[in-house]
Amino acid sequence: MLGHLDKMRVELDSPVNYFMRLDEQEVPLNDYLGKTVRFEFKQAIHCSACGKKTKKSYSQGHCFVCMKKLARCDMCILKPETCHFAQGTCREPEWGEQHCMIPHYVYLSNTSGLKVGITRENQLPTRWIDQGATQALAIAKVSSRHVSGLLEIAIAEHVADKTNWRAMLKGEQVDIDLSAEADRLLETVAPAIEQIALERGAEAIELLAQRENVAIDYPVLEYPSKITSFNLDKAPLVEGTLMGIKGQYLLLDTGVINIRKFSSYQVEWQC
Repeated sequence: MLGHLDKMRVELDSPVNYFMRLDEQEVPLNDYLGKTVRFEFKQAIHCSACGKKTKKSYSQGHCFVCMKKLARCDMCILKPETCHFAQGTCREPEWGEQHCMIPHYVYLSNTSGLKVGITRENQLPTRWIDQGATQALAIAKVSSRHVSGLLEIAIAEHVADKTNWRAMLKGEQVDIDLSAEADRLLETVAPAIEQIALERGAEAIELLAQRENVAIDYPVLEYPSKITSFNLDKAPLVEGTLMGIKGQYLLLDTGVINIRKFSSYQVEWQC
């Protein structure tokens, strides 16, 4: 089976169901747990936006030209508090309207420990699974990506906003009382919330009174004790027994690989 890698599709279940996407084809990865998997990079990368061949992948699957011109590749995607849509300088205003100027959630999760994050309304629980969270809790609904970024950076002064991916892959998370942490953090950042509401309008932030704690179980037979990463740019062949899947990582007995990192790489699935 030949195709280009993309972020694995997921379905929330117990455990999560994973599907390797190769262009229009899908491989049900849970079926391969405990079995040998093998795929090889065919030395071709095609931009996920324009389809042109590129020697290097930028911003998870784009060529250099698209990386420079597309809004989805702008720095404000990584740092939403820097959104410049209101200034009229968005690279693609229509794309911004569809993806950024829509409701977002601010959440707490347990990945390699407690962290804060944001995502679009239609990306829950996918975002939590992609990050390898074992627990997650939406704490606020906001009017736009920019507002979510403002609230996130306020909370991030008191808790992590990034995942230690190595710790996440070792499966050593201890359960956290996310509701209690949400109460603590929201009280701590109350002045920042008031300021955002003053500047953006009271309707810009809705603190969620009804919160659903989501527990996520991953298809893992055994977590690695030592993390060794596959890099398709240096070694094109990935082969080993599939011991588990978590976040966007395949956990093999021979090493781990972040599938999302190699979006748009053409590979041959040989299992």
